Amino acid sequence: MALVSRFAQPISGSTSLVGVLGDPVRHSLSPVMHNAALKGLGLDWVYLALPTPAEHLGEVLRGLEAMDCRGLNVTLPHKQAVAALCRELSPLAERVGAVNTLVRLPNGGWLGDNTDVEGFLAPLRAGGSSWQGQRAVVLGCGGSARAVIAGLVELGCAAIQVAGRSSAHLEALLAPCRSWAKPLQGLQWTPSNRALQNALADADLVVNTTPVGMASATDPDAARRCPLSPGDLETLRPGSTVYDLIYTPRPTALLQNASARGCQSLDGLEMLVQQGAASLRLWSGLAEVPVTAMRQAALQQLKIEIKQGES
Repeated sequence: MALVSRFAQPISGSTSLVGVLGDPVRHSLSPVMHNAALKGLGLDWVYLALPTPAEHLGEVLRGLEAMDCRGLNVTLPHKQAVAALCRELSPLAERVGAVNTLVRLPNGGWLGDNTDVEGFLAPLRAGGSSWQGQRAVVLGCGGSARAVIAGLVELGCAAIQVAGRSSAHLEALLAPCRSWAKPLQGLQWTPSNRALQNALADADLVVNTTPVGMASATDPDAARRCPLSPGDLETLRPGSTVYDLIYTPRPTALLQNASARGCQSLDGLEMLVQQGAASLRLWSGLAEVPVTAMRQAALQQLKIEIKQGES
């Protein structure tokens, strides 16, 4: 007898599993977004958030493979560590050094791929602007920054400067990227750093890849924080674009401040939707998936969470 989930999809003994690994991951919009798409496609699959501590990542992957899991997304903090656990890597994932999508291989094991690059590029390309020869500043040097750098190279940016607070983490990011990201430079991110402020003043595009400003159930002040200081914000050039990969709250403190400066703003919700759609294409083998349904489901869930937070 089939059970009915909260996604209004029947779950039976033949239902296949897909999901997202992370720690924490219970806040993820991916389940509601993907389950809306799976319902629209009529696939007998269910997508779950699967909390996975770093020390158990390998065990979880082996267990899910044994369970015939159809595919997985990978989020923080595992995007780099999971690459070493893959049997194969796509050329893009190998170059970027970060994996956000796992696809089952016919002979066993996982193929690691990266759809974050496609997701990151989608809203920039949708705007109709040419980014060829433009200057970009990337805030942060984690796994998401690698995908952003790859996207900026694909766009043809003439200068890509990455700001990091830790010299060791910054160099660990830059070293493997220099061979394929020729315009890449590093910036030490310290308070009132004149070099960073000059870079922000010259930038056509500023991308925040840090979690600073993300809403948190355990920290009520988190959503009010901004990765840039007041002095840094004053250097943003009106007319430039500020892209925050965070999508909760909407808008983030960074995007509120950027809009007040006359900047164009983008948040990370469309990136989430587009990278998810790209992952679903890889798992299902389908050329077309219901992107509109995914976007609407994510937006609806955000509205519900905002109302819950206000009550």
